[in-house]
Amino acid sequence: MNDTSASLAEPLSKTPSRNQLVWDAPVRVFHWLMVISFAGAYFTAESEHWRQVHVTLGYTMAGLVAFRIFWGVAGTRYARFVNFVRGPSAVLHYVRSMVQGRPERHLGHNPAGAWAIMGLLALTLAVAGSGYANYASMGGEWLEEVHELLANAMLAMVGLHVAGVLISSWLHRENLIAAMIDGRKASEPADEKAEPVNPWSVLAALLAAVTAFWWWQYQGTLSQAAATDTQILNTSPPLKHADRDDDD
Repeated sequence: MNDTSASLAEPLSKTPSRNQLVWDAPVRVFHWLMVISFAGAYFTAESEHWRQVHVTLGYTMAGLVAFRIFWGVAGTRYARFVNFVRGPSAVLHYVRSMVQGRPERHLGHNPAGAWAIMGLLALTLAVAGSGYANYASMGGEWLEEVHELLANAMLAMVGLHVAGVLISSWLHRENLIAAMIDGRKASEPADEKAEPVNPWSVLAALLAAVTAFWWWQYQGTLSQAAATDTQILNTSPPLKHADRDDDD
């Protein structure tokens, strides 16, 4: 392997000897925002009191997927889909290497992990779309059941993804969870370096967009609550005064 011909799909053939920036800040923040949003949306799904939080987090997930698709095309090297999404043969070859106890090493996402990521992105859009349709009363009870089924399927996919991360961390003897926090992984000295500078302006734009959307939703919730209170006051019957005793 050399600097000019190194491919992210090729396994690292030597024992890693140094740390290298792999996943940029926008990718890492996207990942953890998705974790927070999905967990929050899932655990507030059955509560009428937290319904607006559930809806807000669902919309947030859809927006995050839109950002990830954009960044998967225009982002840094290890963020681009073209550099880690591979065909079925590459996935089978990677799985076979894991079963045989000699797992391929990939500096970026491995082929199986890449498919899990694409599956989660697709499921997120399906869950968000069915949730929006259900919230807008576009269907009956069947649509609510579809939304719940898709959410549970996504939970199962998340479980498989976490299991794969833990197994890969054990087999490769590297902490992939920590790598998604600081963005660094072990690599070969001969491997081509990733971009040394994080795109902080993109990260700032992402955080600003999410924060602005949450604030807008929060203000909308306050306005809706105020309008509801006003309507209740206007439609309530007037209080009746007690009849005075004419004999007094």
